[in-house]
Amino acid sequence: MIVTVTLNAALDTTYRVGAVDWDGVNRVSAVHRRAGGKGVNVARVLAALGHDVLAVGLAGGPTGQAVLSDLDSAGLAHAFTPIAGESRATLVISAHPDDPPAAEDPSGGGDPSGGGDPSSAGGLSGAGGFAGTAVPAAGRTALFNEPGPEVTPDELRNFVMSYEARVKAADAVVISGSLPRGVPADFYATLALIAARHGVPAIVDADGEPLRHAPTGRPTIVKPNHEELARAVPGGTPAEGAQALRSRGAESVVVSMGKDGLLAVTPEGDFRARMPYTVAGNPTGAGDALVAGLALGLVEAAAWPERLRRAAALGAAAVAAPVAGDFDHNVYTDIHPKIDIS
Repeated sequence: MIVTVTLNAALDTTYRVGAVDWDGVNRVSAVHRRAGGKGVNVARVLAALGHDVLAVGLAGGPTGQAVLSDLDSAGLAHAFTPIAGESRATLVISAHPDDPPAAEDPSGGGDPSGGGDPSSAGGLSGAGGFAGTAVPAAGRTALFNEPGPEVTPDELRNFVMSYEARVKAADAVVISGSLPRGVPADFYATLALIAARHGVPAIVDADGEPLRHAPTGRPTIVKPNHEELARAVPGGTPAEGAQALRSRGAESVVVSMGKDGLLAVTPEGDFRARMPYTVAGNPTGAGDALVAGLALGLVEAAAWPERLRRAAALGAAAVAAPVAGDFDHNVYTDIHPKIDIS
């Protein structure tokens, strides 16, 4: 069993649009709502691959209950610690070139559908334009994240007790995403140390101060993207930044670099995974699918080249899927054997 940790769980809403009018009415062609947060996304991918997984974290208020209800509906095992604060919501706006213009109906009429949500690529353009002008956004995605609830020391202690009880029986643990307010910046290092004390390998996927502190918990893998790594270790190349995190305590560091693939700096040497082509779609959740692949590689004791190939293929296949936590099996099957490892 793999345990995934999502301290800042969310109810994710994805809007599919054709363009954005920042000063007028926008028509949404499709809506999708589901439980989210990086650890939850990892759990979804692992479950889709047929692996036993348990999602743990914090959840509170009506939004937190909606998160748990969605996990139940998806058949994902979970053990979230209740908190008094309200869990957050997130909004993804994903543009699609074939959708109608943003303000097609000036009167504001129309009924946004809640059907399927096939999206294409990732970040919204141009808030700058004339008033009332729909700005083409095809092929881009914007993500709006609320900060999350305030967590009390007692709630955090309750979580740690629940986490340790469950991680004892785990094959690996994935600790990922942002921290809600009230959680110390070094908390992921603490969770990694607890796992290590029970002989359980841990993967940490974080940004900012949590990433800078993470290596002190001696995690088996730290997985930043190239921008997160540059913020944590300013200056130098990705390889030098990764080696700096290793010198602070991380056993291995895997850096995701978008269309340029992956870099892994490990005790067995450095490896690069290079992609054969770029997959267009919604990049939200691609890093989580990648982490799911790394976690499987850990529990299966796969050699680094195959571990990276599967992780990179899952990340690319997630871009082709409509929403975070899913991946396109056809893309995965096609791209996996074509990824070059050196």
